[in-house]
Amino acid sequence: MLPIAPLMIEHRLIERMIHIFKLELDTIKEEDQVDPNMIYKVVDFIRTYADETHHGKEEDILFRELKKKELSPEHQKTMNELINEHVYARKTTSQLVDANELYEKGNKDSLNVIIKKIEELIEFYPKHIEKEDKHFFTPIMEYFNEKEQQELLKEGQAFDRKMIHRKYQKIVKKYETQYDISPDMKDSDWINYL
Repeated sequence: MLPIAPLMIEHRLIERMIHIFKLELDTIKEEDQVDPNMIYKVVDFIRTYADETHHGKEEDILFRELKKKELSPEHQKTMNELINEHVYARKTTSQLVDANELYEKGNKDSLNVIIKKIEELIEFYPKHIEKEDKHFFTPIMEYFNEKEQQELLKEGQAFDRKMIHRKYQKIVKKYETQYDISPDMKDSDWINYL
């Protein structure tokens, strides 16, 4: 299996969630209101699955290793675009969260921002996925020999095993900071052990 195969499989799940988000947008526009909990659930999916897990493997593994190679100008340009697109997705998602929080506090004007940010994400993801799937992933595999490809695949699998631990470690750390609690052990030690 090529190391891009899991990334392309993940794209299919992201596409399914974006389709659901599009249906939710239709409901928001029809009813002229939003269910803040639905937004938080989709945001959790985008942040945890699409960004930290999926984009994390791209940036922290695949792109890291590509930076060690002598890429063609076209592939270098595309990789830089993809990195910038990841930043855009994070920023847009954060803006959606901010607008959703305002809406929950009673600011009904923020509904327009929520709609705009959902539209931006719905438009962004299919184009981004197509660029990766059809114009980048397959050709860049030529930069890696078979052994390197297998190492990338294994590192991606290890990355996935640690993901759930990283997610909830962040949550616990946030509350420890809030309550001024010092942890008894170094989180990174046991997560790296995985």
